[in-house]
Amino acid sequence: MSSEPTVGRAGVGGRPVPTAAAAPTEPVEQYADSDSIMARTGGENFPVALRVLPRRLRRHLEAIYGYARLVDNLGDEYPGDRTAALDWLERQIDDLYAGDGGSPRHPIFRRLAAVVREFDIPRTPFDRLLAANRLDQTKGGYTDWEELLGYCELSANPVGHLVLAVFEASTPERMAASDAVCSGLQVLEHLQDVGEDAAAGRVYLPAVDMERFGCTRADLAAPVAGEPLRKLVAFEAGRARDLLEGGRELVASLRGHARLAITGFVAGGLAGLDAIEAAGCEVLSTTRQAGPLRLLRRFVPLYLGAVLRRRSLA
Repeated sequence: MSSEPTVGRAGVGGRPVPTAAAAPTEPVEQYADSDSIMARTGGENFPVALRVLPRRLRRHLEAIYGYARLVDNLGDEYPGDRTAALDWLERQIDDLYAGDGGSPRHPIFRRLAAVVREFDIPRTPFDRLLAANRLDQTKGGYTDWEELLGYCELSANPVGHLVLAVFEASTPERMAASDAVCSGLQVLEHLQDVGEDAAAGRVYLPAVDMERFGCTRADLAAPVAGEPLRKLVAFEAGRARDLLEGGRELVASLRGHARLAITGFVAGGLAGLDAIEAAGCEVLSTTRQAGPLRLLRRFVPLYLGAVLRRRSLA
């Protein structure tokens, strides 16, 4: 694993990120509509287990997911100056942690404020998610697996830390296990979105692996995945599966609603990989998503297995 990156307006690893003096060309508040952002959660890998939780817990986790989704939307889809939009988002985090008793203006941050107060959550996970999207504005590829995992430390792993905080189940051991799960989920998402990401100028397949399997950037723009890309996807899917399999110990260490939710996250990731592999690792013609039956087949044995062999990562 790479050494811990720095975060903030200076960018990752201390590298400067260009900022614009002008305001975004479209009001960010208008584009970052809370209702539309939350309506998009159904097809994602992270919130797959939220529906079965009690309303209170579901509300807290939805607030966290809403922030993560908002950051991604502004970094990936905002039609104006995305760097300026991310600057606006950082100011909202500043306001959230200002400690002057004020209330955030944006609905997602108002929901998030209640979670931060109740569980005394530090701002670092939110900064790291923002830093990942700043990195996306300037970086179009990753040399090797270790560098890609460094990106996952920013883009995915903080979500797991926030989820554990809501369940009041954070320990160093569980956070490390959660990092593996979240990185596996992030790699899965990259495999599902190979063509879309490539069209946006971003490749999350390690360059050394692409060379090893004879896969070029042009192959990522084809209507259907060719043999080199399929072999590469199969290889990366195996790595993601290894990361997600580490979640079994994490699930076994938890109880109650925390176990239920984390089982859903891990099972959703494994089922997503199953869907890719069942399609022969053809990931360009359509997005390979796990259906309810495939998810259930993963969820039930994972959950029951955890009940039978509880482990302590406390």
